[in-house]
Amino acid sequence: MSCVLLAACSSQSEIQSSQIQTRADLDKYLATRAQYHIQHPADITKDTEAFESLIGHFSRQVYQIWGQKDGKFASSKHYVKYTDNYLSRAEIDFERGMVTVETISALAPKKHLQEAIVTTLLTPEDPSSVDLFSDRAFILGGGDPFLYGQVRDQDGKPIQWQWRANRYADYLLNQKLTTTHYNGKKVWSVQFPLEQDHQAQREYKYAQLVKKYSRKYNIDESLIYAVMKTESSFNPYAVSRANAYGLMQVVPATAGRDVFEKVKKRSGQPSREYLFNPENNIDTGTAYLHILKTRYLKDIKDPDSLRYAIISAYNGGAGNVFKTFHRDRKQAPNVINQQSSGQVYQSLTKQHPSQESRRYLYKVNKAQKAFYTGSI
Repeated sequence: MSCVLLAACSSQSEIQSSQIQTRADLDKYLATRAQYHIQHPADITKDTEAFESLIGHFSRQVYQIWGQKDGKFASSKHYVKYTDNYLSRAEIDFERGMVTVETISALAPKKHLQEAIVTTLLTPEDPSSVDLFSDRAFILGGGDPFLYGQVRDQDGKPIQWQWRANRYADYLLNQKLTTTHYNGKKVWSVQFPLEQDHQAQREYKYAQLVKKYSRKYNIDESLIYAVMKTESSFNPYAVSRANAYGLMQVVPATAGRDVFEKVKKRSGQPSREYLFNPENNIDTGTAYLHILKTRYLKDIKDPDSLRYAIISAYNGGAGNVFKTFHRDRKQAPNVINQQSSGQVYQSLTKQHPSQESRRYLYKVNKAQKAFYTGSI
C-alpha cells in the first residue's frame, strides 16, 4: 500500500486519510503524523483531510437512514449521538436547554425509543468514552451520568440509576410521545427540558480547574469562563468540523501543538481523548491564552487592547489580528499602541479579515463582563 499521504510511514499497517471510516482509523492515522508535525509544523492539511474523511463516511451513514434534509450532527453546542444501527438518536441543545430523542425503527419503535432515552439519560461523564462519529454503543454506569442534576424526572428527582431512567422513560412515552412522518418514514420522539440552571451546573463543575489554571498561567478566570461559554456552552462533548475538541474547542494540530511545544516541552500534539478530558482541555486552552499573551502579542502595551487582541487571536490567530492593523506584522503592534483600546476594539470587530472573528470578540467580551460582575 502506498505511504505517500502519510509522508512519514513506519509500517505497512498504516492507513491513508482517504480510507478513514471510524474514529479508531482516525486516531491511528493521527498517531503516525506526530513525528511528521515536529519537522513540518505548518502542514496540517492532510490531518484536516483525514478528519473530513471520517465525517464524510459518518455523514453518509446518517443520510442513508434519515435522509439528506434530516441529518443532525454534533457541534460545539449540540450533542448528537446515533445508536441502534443509526435508527435512533439523541440531541441535546445546550443553548435552548432541550433534549430530543427520536427513532425511526419500524419494529417495536417504543422499545427502541425507550432504550435510546435511557442511554441518553445515563450518558457517562467522560466524553472520551462516547464515539459521536458512529452508532457505537457505550458502557452505562460508573459514577454520575453527564446529565445528572441537569434533568429531573416527573417527581423532581435527579437521575443516576438505570431503574429511575427506565421509570422516567416510561413516563415520557406515556405523556410526551409524538409521531411525525418524514420522507416516507414514521418518526417517534420525545422532548424534555434541561433544568433552568443547567449551564450554571456545568460551569460549577469546572470552577476548581479554572481557578487552578488561572493562577498557573496568569489568565483571568473571567476570560477562561467567557471562552468556554462562547466556544461550547460548557459542553465537554463539544466538537467542530474544524477538528476542535472539548470545553475550550482546542484544535490539536495548531493550539494544541503550540502548547505541547512551548509550554509542556514535549513533541507531537494532544489526542482527541486528551482534549476530551476537561482538566486537560482547560489546561491546554488556558496555556494557549498564555502563549498569546506572553509571546505572540506581548508588544501590545495597553491591557484592554491586549485582552481584545488575545480574544480575537484565540479564534482567528495572531497573524490576522496584526493584519487588521498593518500588512507588516512587525509594524502592527506600533499601530495598535498608537490607538486607544476603544479604537482597537472597533477595528477588530469591524475590520478583522474574518467575520467570525469579529463576532467572536463581541461575544467573548460581553460574556467576560458578565462573569466578572457576577451577572451571568
